[in-house]
Amino acid sequence: MRQTPSAESVRFALEFLVLTAARTGEVLGAQWTELDIANGTWTVPAARMKGHRDHRVPLSQPALQLLAECRERWPNGEFVFPGRDGIGPLSNMALLMLMRRLGHEEVPHGLRSSFRDWAAENRKDRDLAEAALAHALPDRTEAAYRRSDLFEARRGLMEEWAEFVGGTE
Repeated sequence: MRQTPSAESVRFALEFLVLTAARTGEVLGAQWTELDIANGTWTVPAARMKGHRDHRVPLSQPALQLLAECRERWPNGEFVFPGRDGIGPLSNMALLMLMRRLGHEEVPHGLRSSFRDWAAENRKDRDLAEAALAHALPDRTEAAYRRSDLFEARRGLMEEWAEFVGGTE
């Protein structure tokens, strides 16, 4: 993927999106202050989440390696994946345009569906997969009683997913 004639930041962002199964906006807006590299955690603040609640993402080893490369390339920026100006985030269309240039008709959001299909086809726990995607529980009663975000269990799931997609090249 990194051999494409696109800006490095866009390529890294698309790879991070795949590795984390995150939404496009979450990845594009990712800031260094949201990352706890030592503990392998990315906490997306509620203000940037569709469900309006913080979402902790366990970072696989390939995701952490990718972030280390980003930090080397853009050591002083606020955003993990800086836009053309090097200061603000990437454009909302950046990932879609990269996928088009790679010859894909699919959209970046569809990569989340790929993660969900992989989890189902490989008999991964449904609750883990749904938590990884930050989907809200449809049953309000069940949601009221579920206090765990299954974070440590999701860590293993995301490592397996990273292995499946090939991690970083």
